[in-house]
Amino acid sequence: MNLLQALAQALRIPELRKKLLFTVLLLLAFRILASISIPGASSTALAKLFGGNTLLGLLNLFSGNGLAKFTIVGLGLNPYINATIIMQLMTVVSVRLKELSKEGELGRKRITRYTRWLTVPLAALQAFGFMALFENPSVAILVNPSVTETLTIIITLTAGTIIAMWLGELITEYGVGNGVSLIIFTGIIAQLPGALFSYGSEGTGNVFHILEMAVIALIAAAGIIEVQQAQRKVPMQSAQRVLNPRTGMASAGGRRNFLPLRVNTAGVIPIIFAISIMAFPTIFANLFGSSGSGFIGNLATWIRDNWQPNGGTVLLDFLYNGFEFVLILGFTYFYTAVVFDPNDVADNLKKSSTFIPGIRPGRQTAEYLGRVMSRITLAGALFLAGVTVVLPLATSFLTGVSTTQFLLGGTAILIVVGVALDTMKQIETQLLMRQYRGFIR
Repeated sequence: MNLLQALAQALRIPELRKKLLFTVLLLLAFRILASISIPGASSTALAKLFGGNTLLGLLNLFSGNGLAKFTIVGLGLNPYINATIIMQLMTVVSVRLKELSKEGELGRKRITRYTRWLTVPLAALQAFGFMALFENPSVAILVNPSVTETLTIIITLTAGTIIAMWLGELITEYGVGNGVSLIIFTGIIAQLPGALFSYGSEGTGNVFHILEMAVIALIAAAGIIEVQQAQRKVPMQSAQRVLNPRTGMASAGGRRNFLPLRVNTAGVIPIIFAISIMAFPTIFANLFGSSGSGFIGNLATWIRDNWQPNGGTVLLDFLYNGFEFVLILGFTYFYTAVVFDPNDVADNLKKSSTFIPGIRPGRQTAEYLGRVMSRITLAGALFLAGVTVVLPLATSFLTGVSTTQFLLGGTAILIVVGVALDTMKQIETQLLMRQYRGFIR
């Protein structure tokens, strides 16, 4: 069943139709908020700053172009995403949080509450950082704002993040799909018409280039779908005792199943980590480049002019892209180890009397799962690094056009395809549940 068929069937069911309408209305509400700009910022300076900064471009991507327009929801869901990542990492470090994560629905709600609390100071801190950047004379986005104006903007941006987080959670609970992912998804899609228009208005756009970009996007999306759906199915067998109703005797039996291990377990989190680290020198240059003299000023000027994907020499471009490639590989292994613990999986299998044929339960099962996960994680890591680093370079080489104009960055395509697949699966699950309910009646 494809997405259009699932939507058509869902619209015929009143309950699902209400959920879909509720989801659409909340997404429209967020898009309205994303169009209300905070007064006082220079749009020309904003366009110049966000046009050449990889990290700011990624943050702007997650905010649905709200950050580049300096809207009241300009921070988007970035602080909430960062808080979620921190809480996931803390479940590995903190024994209390790890036990809490195993307490089912109650534990999940408490961790979600901690994530909300952590989002508020992170949003305020991030808003303060952007204000410091925008007030820098070399950037010239905000000219001499007063203390009251600065505090008002920080509070407004923080409140915008809280509203966006609230809308996302409402969609997740009462709508269809994951609310946070859908807000990011609609933000990316909403930027596509503007990118197409700006590309054509510059006089460089033509039908042939647009077709080239469309073909590359379709090929990339097809590859992403294959990898996102790819699994390594580890065979398992559950031991059980079957009671014979005639003799009353119990006999040993078993049920065969498999343990699915995803090739791309980490999702887009390694990309976010890697780009954040890669863009830190650029943030340093934007903050301290206005000094104009001295070692710090000269270093900041050199970084601003050279440390970027396609702005320096061939050697610097190779080092930049190579270092980003290696970082994504490393963070993929790191985050996969955070979300998938072979020892916990092996312990749960042992408790449920389930084993892998030919592998002893316990330590040997954990070692086997660790080896399998390491091999398939390599494929997932190479996939993420290729989509993020190689795909934009290949697109630029084949078309001669900057990929940012068409939002063909690998991260954007990965998010769009992943959210579409997840939403389609949730709609199909809802339809399947109602079909079974009809059978019971």
